[in-house]
Amino acid sequence: MAEVRVSRTARVPDPLRVRRYHKAPEVGPRVLFFSGGTALTGISRTLTRYTHHSIHLVTPFDSGGSSAKLRDAFSMPAIGDLRSRLMALADDSVLGHPEIYRLFTHRLPAEARPEMLQATLRELAAGRHPLSMAVAEPMRTLICHQLGFLIEAMPAGFDLRGASIGNLIIAGGYLNHHEQLDQIIFLFSKLVHVRGTVRAIINADCHLAVTLEDGRRIIGQHQITGKEVAPLESPIARIQLVEASAKASPKASAKDNTTDSTTERETHNDAGAIVPVRPALHLNNRQLIDSAELICFPPGSFYSSVIANLLPSGVGRAILANPCPKVYIPNCSPDPEQTGKTLEQLVATLIDTLCADLDVSRNDCPNEHLLNIVLLDSQRGDYPGGVSVPALERMGLTVIDTRLISEQSAPYYDNELLVTALLSLV
Repeated sequence: MAEVRVSRTARVPDPLRVRRYHKAPEVGPRVLFFSGGTALTGISRTLTRYTHHSIHLVTPFDSGGSSAKLRDAFSMPAIGDLRSRLMALADDSVLGHPEIYRLFTHRLPAEARPEMLQATLRELAAGRHPLSMAVAEPMRTLICHQLGFLIEAMPAGFDLRGASIGNLIIAGGYLNHHEQLDQIIFLFSKLVHVRGTVRAIINADCHLAVTLEDGRRIIGQHQITGKEVAPLESPIARIQLVEASAKASPKASAKDNTTDSTTERETHNDAGAIVPVRPALHLNNRQLIDSAELICFPPGSFYSSVIANLLPSGVGRAILANPCPKVYIPNCSPDPEQTGKTLEQLVATLIDTLCADLDVSRNDCPNEHLLNIVLLDSQRGDYPGGVSVPALERMGLTVIDTRLISEQSAPYYDNELLVTALLSLV
């Protein structure tokens, strides 16, 4: 049997195609996103008006905020970005379950006393709090059971200040389901009528580790993004996954020379070397990649949200095996993780990361089967180093330069313009 690759000329945006999707989103296309964080929240909400079949493979490597408290307590993957994406895709109208949506998006007060927070959580778990009382049976019992399981497992002194109830429910379900994320994410996807598929890229307790061009090594997603701590002063040369359970030791801060247990950590083996790991992509996620009609590397923190998803073993091979279009949408405004990088270097990093999974040399890497299109708005966007169409075309890429930023959305992408352009490429 011969393999035939068919190409077509695309109109971007394509009004006929977009109208068809908008008219029947329940049969919309399977667009897959490798992402994490909040950059895709607005895009995800807009997507639900055109397709209920988008696929979101999300990074579980967050090491800051309330996710860090759960990770430290239970040695589990980060779930905050998963919960956020579930809520972005959830049907919060009367046709869905808005009462469950309100419960999942509620946060405990950041200033309340510990005993008051404990009492509130117990009321929620017992079904006596207004938020849980509003949920109909049998869903109320199911949700309360997960919270009860979490309460029993919580270590003494667990900090509940500002905790997301949705995160606590998912964490309880994770512990109650033999420390597996897929089952509990699937369950709550059904409870809140998620219009798409959300999965963690892997179900493993790992951290991100970067080596900077000046030789320093930093562990922890929140140390990389430039949001919770000062932005990196040296460009990132390499990113890896390391075991979160490995022995960690404090290291001098990238910002100054102080030592603090909450700053960078280096993971070492007994010989003192950092030990990278490459957990394998689960078969279910491989099948999701296989089923995609378009694969998108979207805007967001370049290393900790996009590249991080491509590090597990098997991701590059799965992308290579799917002949659908693969689109990169670079950030159109400054990203602290991209310090010192041009757009061409970012594209090369993306391709090199995928190619590393194929066990072939850079010269033998089948670029055209890993990434086909760069979608951007050069007139309105601020791309690092500018946009050199000839340089990108020499890398075997098609550059689609169209209006993606509106006056209202500037300096960021307009969700409607971006989604309609993207769906025109399916």
